[in-house]
Amino acid sequence: MDGDTMARFGYLALLLLAVGGYVVAEFRRRPGKTVQQAMVWGFIFVGLIAGAGLWSDIRREVLPVQSLDASGRIEVPVAADGHFYLVAELNGVAVRFTVDTGASDIVLSTRDAARIGLDPARLSYYQRAETANGTVETAPVFIGTMALGGVTDHDVRAVVNRGEMASSLLGMAYLARFSRLEMTPRKLVLER
Repeated sequence: MDGDTMARFGYLALLLLAVGGYVVAEFRRRPGKTVQQAMVWGFIFVGLIAGAGLWSDIRREVLPVQSLDASGRIEVPVAADGHFYLVAELNGVAVRFTVDTGASDIVLSTRDAARIGLDPARLSYYQRAETANGTVETAPVFIGTMALGGVTDHDVRAVVNRGEMASSLLGMAYLARFSRLEMTPRKLVLER
């Protein structure tokens, strides 16, 4: 054994001695309460182990992730809130989109626009768009590269919304580039 291993064993022995000594002292003083607390900590430990073991299943349900097969078919499971979310690379930066068939264009939030290299403060917001939340000002832009599903598009037209947005929107102008768009209650399928 090397010095690091001996040091680790020494540390663990001291920790076990301190915790074990405390448990023995408490058990002599209040045996019923100590057993109860030991059971609670045991259940917490078992719960953490079960949670760690099931994390991949839990994550798939809570945070669904898009998948891409060899043919370029993209499948997106529905999220817990009933929406479909896609991640595309814009100018080399991953951007999470809400799929919105009611939106005409790709609509970037000012935050996402800044992340991909656009300066929202210098854009010209001369267009107007009617949304469920009223009229908003938008600025037309071109995205240098947009990669999704193994396909990269260049000089993609989009707009930046000056208003507050929870996430950027992937509208019909981009979705129409796919030869197949199938939406079911459980998943969204896109094929080029």
